[in-house]
Amino acid sequence: MHAPSETRDFAKHLRRNLSLPEGLLWRALKAAGPEGLKFRKQHPIGPYVLDFYCHALRFCVEVDGAWHGYGGQPLRDDKRDGYLADKGISTLRISAELVLADVDDAIRAIEGFIEDMASEPPG
Repeated sequence: MHAPSETRDFAKHLRRNLSLPEGLLWRALKAAGPEGLKFRKQHPIGPYVLDFYCHALRFCVEVDGAWHGYGGQPLRDDKRDGYLADKGISTLRISAELVLADVDDAIRAIEGFIEDMASEPPG
């Protein structure tokens, strides 16, 4: 999917400057990606940069810090998730707190989401 050059440039910057939870999760995804799936980090799609994107499943994982629950951020997240859903991309939001507490639990949450996606009827 096409992304504006500003979004692509911002994604490059983000790839070089992962937050601690993003870095921990990225290492875990690269070492033993759930179900052998390949993920891209800080992948631009349209006006957005996805924390982690699996093209094979059209699925992204967003690592949400505490600020995602305050102010207008929940509405912005809903708008973003809606945009992605319209493009056929499912979104799983994982708290940064979970990743920092136990990255293996975060990986299990991703695996569970993937299993749920596989069991849903098409359409």
